[in-house]
Amino acid sequence: MDKVYKHQEVEKKWYAFWEKEGFFTPKTDPKKKPYTIIMPPPNANGYLHIGHAAFLTLEDIMIRYHRMKGEVTLWLPGADHAGILTQVVFERKLEKEEHKSRFDLGREEFVRRSMEFTLKNKEVMERQMKAIGASCDWSRESFTLDPKFNKPIYQTFKNLYDDGFLYRDFRMINWCVRCSTALSDLEVVYKEKKDPLYYIKYGPFVLATVRPETKFGDTAVAVHPQDRRYQKYIGKEIKAEGLLGKFSLKVIADQAVDPKFGTGVVKVTPAHDPDDFAMGQRHHLEVKQVIDFDGRLNNKTGPYKGMTVEAARKKTAEDLKKKGLIEKIDFNYSHNVAVCERCQTIVEPLVSLQWFIKTKPLAQRAMESVKKGEIKFKPERFEKNFFIWMENIRDWCISRQLWWGHRIPVWYCGKKNLSQLQLLMNPELTKIKDEGCGEIIVSAKTPQTCPKCLKTNLIQDPDTLDTWFSSGQWPYTTLGFAQDDGRDFEYFYPTSVMETGYEILFFWVARMIMLGLYSTGKVPFKLVYLHGLVRDAFGQKMSKSKGNVIDPLTVIDEYGADSLRMSLVYGTSVGSDVKLSEKKIEAMRNFGNKIWNMARFIKMNMEFFEKNNKKFNPDINYLPKNSDDKNLLKKFKMLTKLITKNMDTYRFAPVAEILYNFLWHELADIYIEKVKERLKNNDYEALNTLYQAYMTCMVMLHPFMPHITEEINKKLTGENAKPLIITPWPKNER
Repeated sequence: MDKVYKHQEVEKKWYAFWEKEGFFTPKTDPKKKPYTIIMPPPNANGYLHIGHAAFLTLEDIMIRYHRMKGEVTLWLPGADHAGILTQVVFERKLEKEEHKSRFDLGREEFVRRSMEFTLKNKEVMERQMKAIGASCDWSRESFTLDPKFNKPIYQTFKNLYDDGFLYRDFRMINWCVRCSTALSDLEVVYKEKKDPLYYIKYGPFVLATVRPETKFGDTAVAVHPQDRRYQKYIGKEIKAEGLLGKFSLKVIADQAVDPKFGTGVVKVTPAHDPDDFAMGQRHHLEVKQVIDFDGRLNNKTGPYKGMTVEAARKKTAEDLKKKGLIEKIDFNYSHNVAVCERCQTIVEPLVSLQWFIKTKPLAQRAMESVKKGEIKFKPERFEKNFFIWMENIRDWCISRQLWWGHRIPVWYCGKKNLSQLQLLMNPELTKIKDEGCGEIIVSAKTPQTCPKCLKTNLIQDPDTLDTWFSSGQWPYTTLGFAQDDGRDFEYFYPTSVMETGYEILFFWVARMIMLGLYSTGKVPFKLVYLHGLVRDAFGQKMSKSKGNVIDPLTVIDEYGADSLRMSLVYGTSVGSDVKLSEKKIEAMRNFGNKIWNMARFIKMNMEFFEKNNKKFNPDINYLPKNSDDKNLLKKFKMLTKLITKNMDTYRFAPVAEILYNFLWHELADIYIEKVKERLKNNDYEALNTLYQAYMTCMVMLHPFMPHITEEINKKLTGENAKPLIITPWPKNER
């Protein structure tokens, strides 16, 4: 054995061997229950980061363990087209390198080049996954935008529509001016921001607002029904002076008004605030849109037309002040502002014609499955979060004004039912001559003619589906559900575990449960295992600006994949954030060197034994007589039981710690020191006890540090050794 462990050579060699021998591809057996994990698909628009390394490590530990237990084990890998995120990334690249927009390319060329960009990144990602040691079945690798998924995804859309769970309507949506698309509530994040709070005179009232630029869209003022200060005004009409002259507004009473905010009177702008929109629906108020989808004020605002929201806010405040209509300004008002999760642009609430899913009935069924124990959460505390979110769920806007993604499976006979927004985002549609009857056709297959007028000039809805709608069907579409070959679905579904980050419990996990139950009648997985974020040694979130980002590939090159894997698990409880530093990774590299040197010591003593006697034949059934040997094996038997119990209950950190401490301290520091003299005297019992304890540790350490353990196994057991990847997990009895 080499004096120094060379991870650069060993890791590549063993991964290539495992893959070549087909160990990652399971052989189905109807007599056995499968163990299945469908990989959460990383976004194929960039390289993997340390968070990806964490989930790959955890899932690989699960897979290798259950494979060693003799189960039919499938880990299906994949990548996500990532919808809006990929489009934003590629558009920025296009602007930076070619000074072009997607409209310069046109839809067809933009989609073609986005696919080219994505598939190139996908190849890089797959090489990174292999470098980490992910033992997934590459023969079943999937991509969310693969054409084969159109059929089941479109069928789900049609079924939801036919069953009354899907509808198209004018509703308040989150609009990102930068991305030019609607966003779901989950694609919006909130950031604290300081803005001036303007106290504006509205006839007999003074009311507070941070948005004077939307006052042109006001259709009422509101007070709380129990607010005694304003009882006499409720139901009446007030007259006020404005920037465009005098105007009248009705005073309404609504429970949503907070009497402690400002003066207790609020302006109601149904077209530009979600709470106001809901209030407007309750009181049948006019929806008067004064900000267009380009983020500029429209012709309803007089001289302010064409101004951006920010510029109009400043200008209207100045003009209101000049007219004596501002009583005071609070310059230190802090509030939460909605921004696009992808590009950080401030979100504009706008009313638009979009497709929505009625989620409450789907959520109810999902909650029932969790209450029945059909799905369990680890850690269990996240079950409470799941119920809170699901009980307060709102209808899901699934249409996006993007070009990158699955097209919505709806066709229109002519342009009559296309929205103005769709025509704005797709200029080529304006050139089409409209001769259709206006029929709307929802179909899982491309229709050839209109069923109403039999005309062929059908236009497919230009919007795309929210990427969470397609990825929400990931567990069963990847296994061939509703496709030509559904054998994998019949055998491997429901899957065993969905391992993912706690931050997307509602983003993704809840969607998979709802859509899985709806489409297949079964839960998509039996256990939801949630991991935390990877943070630096001080618990801070990693970011380039802080300079604390750890690049997994750089770490693997310097310290090895096994060191990184072990550092991501060691000392980390389930569902908690991982504190990671280069020192911790270095410490695990030192642990790898320690077990390598222990292997060299055992190998040296095996050769010494064989030189003076005959070939050393390890005997697992040999019963030692020496008290040191007996005590070691007794302790080791207890540890093996404890390790197996922890592995079965997904408590991997304690296993890593037990093996680390036993190998370094119990075996190296204590036992080896005790038996050195006996080994010099060719004591078979001492060598056999040491060998059996050490090699059993290597078997149990394999899911955590697969490369070095595989190399040690070959060095100590010979060229014809059975690879650890398929070696049975140790039994508890000796």
